[in-house]
Amino acid sequence: MRDSARLSRRSVLALAVAAPMAGAAPVAAAAPVSAAPVSAAPDSEAGPVLGGDRLGSDTVQTGSTTGLPRRLTARSWLVADHDTGEVLAAYRAHRRLPPASTLKMLFADTLLDRFPRGGRHTVTAADLAGIPAGSSLVGIRAGTTYTVDQLWQGVFLRSGNDAVHVLAHMNGGVARTVAEMQARARELRALDTHVVSPDGYDHPGQLSSAYDLTLFARHGLRDPAFRAYCRTRTADFPAGGRRTFQIQNTDRLLDGTWGLRAYPGLIGVKNGYTTHAGNTFTGAATRAGRTLLVTVMHPGDRLDAVYEEAAALLDWGFAQGASARAVGVLVEPAGEHPGAGPAAGAAWKVPLRCVRRACRVNYPR
Repeated sequence: MRDSARLSRRSVLALAVAAPMAGAAPVAAAAPVSAAPVSAAPDSEAGPVLGGDRLGSDTVQTGSTTGLPRRLTARSWLVADHDTGEVLAAYRAHRRLPPASTLKMLFADTLLDRFPRGGRHTVTAADLAGIPAGSSLVGIRAGTTYTVDQLWQGVFLRSGNDAVHVLAHMNGGVARTVAEMQARARELRALDTHVVSPDGYDHPGQLSSAYDLTLFARHGLRDPAFRAYCRTRTADFPAGGRRTFQIQNTDRLLDGTWGLRAYPGLIGVKNGYTTHAGNTFTGAATRAGRTLLVTVMHPGDRLDAVYEEAAALLDWGFAQGASARAVGVLVEPAGEHPGAGPAAGAAWKVPLRCVRRACRVNYPR
């Protein structure tokens, strides 16, 4: 899809949220503090963009350049306040890029409440058919019985594409699951996202953005089960018979592995890597009662760059405190308002009517 088409599609939804941001007082820009140009004022030529015009800019957008990390190499990034939805700083927030396994947040947003977590499923060979070569796997075996809870542990901790495909087949198949994920993305107003497979694997046209991934994380964290899974560090996983083996969360900022220190207060959410996408990461951390979200996509080739840059952006966001000026906003899902729905403890669901492989969303009136 061309960029011009994408912007026009977002424009209708953007009008309601762009106007308040346009009135914010600009802050004089200091010297550049990252590899990308920095702007502390709106771009005058930008058109309406979901979340505010400034989020459509190709320059770094921030209300204050004080202390902004100097070595940000990511092709796109965003840091926001989880509770208010205010975007504190961003760079190419709506740029469409391969998401890798961070797309599993949308998979969970779509299916997590679909099956009772104590339910049991005996995996068949058909459940595991079609998993792309080179996928990350948790080690699911045909003929072995797993609880739904264990399958979700495989998704969140080990980023197992085998666990994703089993749950997708339980849901009626990969095609139906992809259609429901796409409908869910539209419900969440994540209009940069195009779903091709439920696991985030490299497929032509499988795209998302830092803005959309942050929407998925923010909405998912309102679900206690989602929040519990993404902050779990280790779990015992069935190995057949009565045997088990331990699986560990691949989020290095959560575990503090491979030479990285665990980030204080981190509560998840999802990392990803593919050859085409490079490293992607969406994280959330709480400090002094405040929770921030960060998404980093496609940084430089340093092994831990995605985690280092995410940690640096979180540090910057916490250092700004309540004085930080927003440059945009994370929109609420369609039909949902701040303080309602999941934020108040009642998840708002959109009915899906699926016939064969096509799903239609029936929005409440």
